[in-house]
Order: sequence, then C-alpha cells, then structure tokens
Amino acid sequence: MTDEPGVPVCSAKGCRADAVWVLAWNNPRLHTPERRKTWLACEEHREHLSRFLGVRGFLKDVVTLAEWERRSASDG
Repeated sequence: MTDEPGVPVCSAKGCRADAVWVLAWNNPRLHTPERRKTWLACEEHREHLSRFLGVRGFLKDVVTLAEWERRSASDG
C-alpha cells in the first residue's frame, strides 16, 4: 500500500491499497454504448466492486491495470 501522489489506488470506500484491476463500466441510461467509466480495484475488492456493477448491468470489462495502460498507450 502507498500514499504516493500519482500512484493509482483502489476505488472501494476507505481503501488506500494499490490498484491492480480496472473495472470498465457504463450506465446505459446515461452513457452512450461505447463510453467507458472506470473504477480501480485492489485484489481484495475486485470481486465486491465487480458484483456491485454486475448486478446493475453496468460492468463491461475487468482487466489488469497493466493491460489497461497498454491498451490506452496503443490507442493513441
């Protein structure tokens, strides 16, 4: 766990652990189908946050932070 500026941390309430996962989601009532919002998750909270988004039909993809960064770098 780190509190260094610029180091991605988990989006779970109160968690300050380093992020390992990216949960890409969108709310179809608010967002166009191709838009992706993101939450970051540590190992401990990945499943909980995924379930929260999944039961609402919002979850679109779960990938490692490293994979997400590779995809973003290759996109432009």
